[in-house]
Amino acid sequence: MSDAQPEPDASAGTLPTLTKAVYALGDHTINLGLASMLFIYPFFLTDVAGIAATTAAFVPLVGRFADAFSDPLMGRFSDRSQWKYGRRRPYFLIGMVPFGLSFAALWWNTEGMAEQDAANFYTALYVLFSLSMTVIAVPYLAIIPEMTSSYDERTSLNAWRAVGAIFGALLAAAAVRPIAGFFGGGAEGFQKAGLALGVWIMMVWPFIHRVTFERPPSTAAPDDGLLKSIGTLVRHLAFVRLTGIYIFGRIAIDLTSTMFLYYFTWWLGRPEDFGWTLGLFLACVALSMPMWNAISRHVDKHTIFILGAASWVGSQALLFLAQPDWPRWWIFVGAAIGGVGYAAADMIPWSMLGEVVDEDELRTGQRREGVYFGLFMFLRKLGGASAVALALYVLGLSGYVGGDEVTSQPEESIITIRVLTAVVPAGFVALAALLARGFPITRARHAEILAELETRRAQATS
Repeated sequence: MSDAQPEPDASAGTLPTLTKAVYALGDHTINLGLASMLFIYPFFLTDVAGIAATTAAFVPLVGRFADAFSDPLMGRFSDRSQWKYGRRRPYFLIGMVPFGLSFAALWWNTEGMAEQDAANFYTALYVLFSLSMTVIAVPYLAIIPEMTSSYDERTSLNAWRAVGAIFGALLAAAAVRPIAGFFGGGAEGFQKAGLALGVWIMMVWPFIHRVTFERPPSTAAPDDGLLKSIGTLVRHLAFVRLTGIYIFGRIAIDLTSTMFLYYFTWWLGRPEDFGWTLGLFLACVALSMPMWNAISRHVDKHTIFILGAASWVGSQALLFLAQPDWPRWWIFVGAAIGGVGYAAADMIPWSMLGEVVDEDELRTGQRREGVYFGLFMFLRKLGGASAVALALYVLGLSGYVGGDEVTSQPEESIITIRVLTAVVPAGFVALAALLARGFPITRARHAEILAELETRRAQATS
């Protein structure tokens, strides 16, 4: 494929619809991987691979910690890369094959291995998968502020990206187990399903490489060390606050996602409803994105986040109150309410981060998208990994018993599943909404930042 880059409308900062749609395929594959690790993989480890929950807890913990610590480094590398075709785009082609193959290997059949050996095997593969995803994901996200400087267009691009992510999660929720069943089920079925999806994950990245572009940096690449750069970032109060907003929201969705299949299997007693409910949730997320995107053109972004968080908390309350003998449609209604709220809570922080990067350029004179997005992902993954590992460990301590032949769980495990699915996540969403109140970079403030940057650049050119 040609490496010629499309010419954007630099004055308006607008992007063609086709560019947004193809760009969204990137987060589709990333979220397919991440959602599979959240929705299906813990259950795969405990109930297919036969690893105790207390042992299985350390598989994602180690893998995601390695992933988290690699994010700021990858951001730094992409900020300082000086390749002919850009700082970010070449990594899409470098990382796509390891990304797809490592995902496929995660589902390998370890039948016959000792339990601890199997756990070590899956942990090593999780680390490899996480590192290869970092090579692609950090440059992929860091390129957003370079493709447009428009306050509203960034929201639009992130809405498209979020829709792609939703369809990735939907594919993980709706297809991994059925594909495994199509191939015979059990460990062998999951192994073949992983291989099929791993091939799909690799296929889209040459097209994303083709449609994306990078503007020439308006300032020199950062010349201070990584630790000094991070020190500057953590003193940037708007960034610290936005990071808290995002981390609390992501911990909430990570916990619910991890426990959801356990919730449907052992509390409601309807594991067949898992895919339908999650599919409805994700469909409502995707369908409500245009609505939130339209509202965001008239309302500041932090207000959109608060509105979405309120809807999301209501859905979590319904999850906790639901009883096994309730009509199925109650859970479906709760999923729809939660999907509408989560759409705003997931999309908005990524859009807000572009404005934070612009403010940092005004403060420091340096353009550091890679470090900002890398540290953002680092802290998000560190929080999510810790929360998920702790949840699985607590589930194991409650007496949870894994395996294909288990027909019941202790009462303590059922209560633990309900609390970790609904109550604890709702608390984190509420904390995120409190942090979002009065966020300092409003639409008006961002317009002032851009005007000051343009004046500075004009003076530098003169």
